[in-house]
Amino acid sequence: MAEYLIVDGYNIINSWPKLIDLSHVSLEAARDKLIEMMSNYQGYVGIKVIIVFDAHYVKGSVEKHIYLNEVEIVYTKEGESADHYIEKLVHRISNNNIVRVATSDWVEQQVVLAGGGVRISALELLKLVEETGKKIDKEIKNNERKNTTTITDRLDPGVYEKLEKMRRNINNA
Repeated sequence: MAEYLIVDGYNIINSWPKLIDLSHVSLEAARDKLIEMMSNYQGYVGIKVIIVFDAHYVKGSVEKHIYLNEVEIVYTKEGESADHYIEKLVHRISNNNIVRVATSDWVEQQVVLAGGGVRISALELLKLVEETGKKIDKEIKNNERKNTTTITDRLDPGVYEKLEKMRRNINNA
């Protein structure tokens, strides 16, 4: 049984303070930042992330799927909202998989629940992503300490100082 996290892209961008600010400068930069954050999250927790962006107001747009760092990014076709695409996707994959949908749209949450999915609010997802980011940072720091080249790099400074005093006493004796 696979686990999926489907993200309502613009809903999340318009809910996370940093992405709201970034979207005022560049909507493309906000999308890229969301994709980067979700890629890190997916890589750490090992679930499949699908981010869905509305393109239903874009004349002549066709449904497009892009894969970046194993995250699937979907742009809906003209006339199809992200909500509608997500609803269809949840109904299609929820029977044999665990499906979570990240959105703060109350109506969408109800439809997801009725379709067999689990809802996560935008703020709940933000907390999960931030906690995961902290865990990743901590693991990177721990790995940097483990990959040092000398034993003195790994020693607590207090222990190093005591050993250095002992060495000096032996050499002076």
